[in-house]
Amino acid sequence: MNTARHRLLIPLLAIVLGAAFLAPEPADAANTPTGAGPAPGGPGTAAAYLPSDKAGFGTANSVRSTLWYTLQPGGGTGELYYPDLGTPAARSLAFIVVNRGHAVRVADTASHHTVLADQHSLTYRQTDTDQHNGWRLQTTYVTDPQRSTVVADVRFTSLDRQPYRLYVLYEPTLSNTPGDDSGRTAGRALLASDSSAASALRSEPPFTATSTGYRGVNDGWLDLSDNGRMDRRYSQAGPGYLVQTGQTSLTGLATRQHLTLALGFARDTGAASAAAAASERRGFERTAQAYAAGWRTYLAGLRGVPSSLHTAHQRQLYRVSQLVLAASEDKVHRGAYVASPTMPWVWGEQNPSGPYHLVWSRDLYEIATALIADGDRAGANRALDFLFQTQQKPDGSFPQNSTVAGTPFWTGLQLDEVADPIVLAYQLRRFDQDSWQHVKSAADFLIGFAQDGHAAPWTPQERWENQSGYSPATIASEIAGLVCAASIATANHDLATAQRYLSTADDWHARLKAWTVTSTGPYSSKPYFLRLTKDGKPDLATTYSIGDSGPGAADQRSVVDPSFLELVRLGVLPADDPDIVNSIRVIDRQLSYVTARGTFWHRASFDGYGETSTGTPWTLGNPADSFRTHGRGWPLLNGERGEYDLGAGLDSAARSQLATMARTDNSGYLLPEQVWDDQAPSGRPGFEPGTPTFSATPLAWTHAQYIRLARDVAAGAVLEQPAAVAQRYSHHGR
Repeated sequence: MNTARHRLLIPLLAIVLGAAFLAPEPADAANTPTGAGPAPGGPGTAAAYLPSDKAGFGTANSVRSTLWYTLQPGGGTGELYYPDLGTPAARSLAFIVVNRGHAVRVADTASHHTVLADQHSLTYRQTDTDQHNGWRLQTTYVTDPQRSTVVADVRFTSLDRQPYRLYVLYEPTLSNTPGDDSGRTAGRALLASDSSAASALRSEPPFTATSTGYRGVNDGWLDLSDNGRMDRRYSQAGPGYLVQTGQTSLTGLATRQHLTLALGFARDTGAASAAAAASERRGFERTAQAYAAGWRTYLAGLRGVPSSLHTAHQRQLYRVSQLVLAASEDKVHRGAYVASPTMPWVWGEQNPSGPYHLVWSRDLYEIATALIADGDRAGANRALDFLFQTQQKPDGSFPQNSTVAGTPFWTGLQLDEVADPIVLAYQLRRFDQDSWQHVKSAADFLIGFAQDGHAAPWTPQERWENQSGYSPATIASEIAGLVCAASIATANHDLATAQRYLSTADDWHARLKAWTVTSTGPYSSKPYFLRLTKDGKPDLATTYSIGDSGPGAADQRSVVDPSFLELVRLGVLPADDPDIVNSIRVIDRQLSYVTARGTFWHRASFDGYGETSTGTPWTLGNPADSFRTHGRGWPLLNGERGEYDLGAGLDSAARSQLATMARTDNSGYLLPEQVWDDQAPSGRPGFEPGTPTFSATPLAWTHAQYIRLARDVAAGAVLEQPAAVAQRYSHHGR
């Protein structure tokens, strides 16, 4: 035989044999053919939302597209949000590969890598490679700027020249209520709906077979894992916990390596189907170009990357941070920036889910100050509008958190969250009459607040959520808020009110250390700041429960945290105050740990808000010691330390903190809430100290802190420090 001709015949023969091997499956008496009837066994089994360490996060820079996607580090999507950023509408879109009667979930068997596919947009590409080098799956995700559709470019390649089958598994959780969804096959689409939302999943080339079943009963994975065949092709199911399955035309061979998926959302199935079909017709390439163009336009309107960032990685992380903050804003309720598009640990088991995809006044302040520093004053002003016009209560206070629509979610009260919007109004120079009325309402609430025999600046909760008392960080915000309110009052010619605010602020400033600095604590013979005091008597051995699965009781003098640095950032105390300086020594000894990626700080003594020592999730309550959870380092605290360093004239130290923050991102340039310490499982991959835990990723506050510190380091000063406060108290203001 001619050798050249032989080489040509081999791949042709493989294609022919592959086509024969993957011919349509015959129906028999034991099989239910496509469209034959509804799935039995509803409603199926519930599942928690997926782990919160997202590898990618994206949405179009367009208010017409009210859809957000997340990506899992193990491949496939995580939660999809529609019609707002507070409502998970899907748990996942995942893939299954079948070869010779054996089915595997891509997330379970492949090596995974997620990268940013475009330096100037939230376009992510996942590459999943079979551990035995049999196949490779490459998927690129965007959302359609014109409609609420996620569009994926899927490329599937056989590396060993064997024919495979690729399947798509989709789990809807419409309206954040997964147990009431109904689904069916309609023409080329898999449709799902509940009483207020719908989705439609399409493929081009079309799916060759489809099924809608109940999770854990007769879903596509259970069907395929049995014998590698899609034996149960149910035409509809619901209401219940649904899984919808589509068999694609891809075999991995040369003629079948590429397809486009379009998953559209709308209020009803007709509109969802139309959205998916329109995006499918537009095609991935055109959609991706429009998606990228929208984000490039947004970046062009911001200030350039600051000179403080010296490496390509640091600069790329900065751009992604800019995009993440913008993408964290809801498009229906403008100005409502959520804390994170995730549900860490036990929060993923809540139904409906929460609380990270909620709006917190404090997180919104952190985000807005980063937007100001970055040149997006319009976004910062929308944030303040949301705070004043949507979140603020009639008594002038702000809820602990709220939905993106402004409905209070948790019922706690944190007085720093009442003060922060005042400071933000001052920073935005919002001295108009309407803003002044909102500021006055908040400031009056602060000075008049009393509860359970206590009065402000005592707070029912401080910034770590679960303790009442006299908190240095909260008092810093309250003093700064009142001084800023006085400036706005003066601009509105209300001098008597301005003087009342300043007198109260001065009184609190004079008593600050008497409330929060101990001289009898175990960590130093010199005075140092406590996390808080329960009674305003820091030299007493008063005990309280740490909370967040930490110890049941601790002497308040043994509980420290770095949040007293807010006193310096906001200008309430100078950086060289001797009690500040000694408190830094204390927290460095008690809370810091050194890794190859830098030094990090736990958020407080005995903190239990994090995974167990084996890496299992944080849970509510106080578990037995063998299952106790441990809070790890928070990279945002590096940012706060860097701002202190700048105030102290330690510019090189501030640059070091900025570089350390940049080393905590993942492959998708997303920054986490926490990074591992030495209480992680040693010797196991994925638990390297200084790398992200399974905590909320991306956390908007961390990205905001990175942006802010980068700007501050470039300027050589803490830009967000209110000048009126610093000039009154610390004499180091700009």
